[in-house]
Amino acid sequence: MTKAELVDHVTALGDLTRRDGEVIVETLFDSIIDALKSNDKVEVRGFGSFRSRQRKPRTGRNPKTGESVAVPAKRVPYFKPSKELRDLVNPGEANGASNGASNGASKGKAVQGHEAHVVDTHHPPAM
Repeated sequence: MTKAELVDHVTALGDLTRRDGEVIVETLFDSIIDALKSNDKVEVRGFGSFRSRQRKPRTGRNPKTGESVAVPAKRVPYFKPSKELRDLVNPGEANGASNGASNGASKGKAVQGHEAHVVDTHHPPAM
């Protein structure tokens, strides 16, 4: 979906003019950009969060010449979708197929007549 299509979609939802739809979309984008510029986090419950991440300086390589190039440190925008959004995008995995992967647990295989044993690597059992 392009920005123009998003404006059309917002305009169609209400009794709005195209100009009103443009103002709404632009205001939303500008607000997120301004927050990221000031190193703030934007969190929209049920959708996700926008934040900026700091990248360390590194040595890159020019792909054309193979020459080493110093790449300075920089901040980059980052979006992390909410669990609700991930479940909406992947509806088949929402019922439990992703539970083991999302909490870091390794899935054990059921042994004949025994229930599968799941080990949570972040919270090992007490000894």
